Formats: sequence, structure tokens, C-alpha cells
Amino acid sequence: MPLPYSEKVMEHFRNPRNVGRIEDPDAKAVEGSPACGDMVAVYLKVDPEAQRITDIKFESYGCASNIATGSIITELAKGKTLEEAKKITWKEAADALGGLPPIKTHCSVLAVDGLRAAIQNYEERHGLVKERVPTTVEVVRKRLKHVMNPMTGLDLVRTKIVRDIEVSDGKVRVAIDLPADHQFAANIREEIIEKIEPLWDVDEVVVEFTE
Repeated sequence: MPLPYSEKVMEHFRNPRNVGRIEDPDAKAVEGSPACGDMVAVYLKVDPEAQRITDIKFESYGCASNIATGSIITELAKGKTLEEAKKITWKEAADALGGLPPIKTHCSVLAVDGLRAAIQNYEERHGLVKERVPTTVEVVRKRLKHVMNPMTGLDLVRTKIVRDIEVSDGKVRVAIDLPADHQFAANIREEIIEKIEPLWDVDEVVVEFTE
């Protein structure tokens, strides 16, 4: 039996707004995982003086609800300041779509998380973070949960290939259980650096492959 999607959901699913990626974005974030069924990537362009979102795009992997909520979130966020966009809620997104089946509520949460993570990425890269929490091993581990292992579609922590994490005097070292010449090694290194480097007290990120 098909899920009871609203006409608005189906319209955004068939004709999603702002699909694609922004080359050289001011910020980006990925939430979810293909292996878990849903994933969304959000890309931002921001006016640095007004701190206003001038362009936003998304890429989605998943069901109709996931694509529709990615579409509506970008529509709601475009033109807003970063502070205004942070206040967009999953309920606001679901209401704008005429409601979502309860089983699909997580899709709107995922899209909102993607938007907020992209805003956080921008703020970290531009020194706008107000609460400066020192970077610890746990902070790094939490970030690594958002780096996908391309071989499985799950994150590095869940697939248990993070051998070691060290944080000392502005330097973060991450040891990964893969050969340095592995086909995905360069991609994984780039993703790790992208997630860790923006932290306010990190000066250097070193990724080592230990096999």
C-alpha cells in the first residue's frame, strides 16, 4: 500500500528545487548514510557582510520524503540570514509540505540537520563560533561519525577502521586501518581534514594509514 503523501510532497519530489551541488561552496555538510537508506548533502553560498544565504543546493539519496524535504528546506533557507536559517525546524518543513507520514518524520529532521551542519561549517571556517569548546578526542570522534567509509556506506567509526586519535597543542592525528595506496584512501583523508580542520583550535590535521 503506498504511503499517504500529500500533493505538495509529490510535487516537490517530482520537481525538486535547488538540486545539485555548488562548485567552490562557502560551506557544505553531509548527513545520513546510503546504507541507512537516506542521505542529504547541503551546499551554501553566503554574503559575508550580511551573513545571508545567497544560494543553496542539495543532493539527496533516499525516498520521496527525503527529496521533498531537501527541496523545501532549501526554499525556506534561501535569502535568510544564518541566524534566521538556524531557526528552521523539522516541523516547519513538514508543515510546508502539507504533512509527512509519521514513519517519514526522520526525513525532515535529516534535512534540517544538514542545513544546520552546513551553517556550522561556515561559522567555523569564518571564526564566527560563539561557544569555543576545546577540541578533544571525543569531539574528533564525533566528527568522524560524519565521514563515510565508501566501501560500506557507513561512517568510519561504525566500521571500526579508526585505530587511534591524538589531540595535542593544535595538532590532530587520526590513524586509519587501511593501506595508504587503497583506492579510497585519498578521499577519506580529504573528508577527515574537511571535517576537523575548521575547528577553532586546530592548526594541523594529520591522517595516517596504518596497514
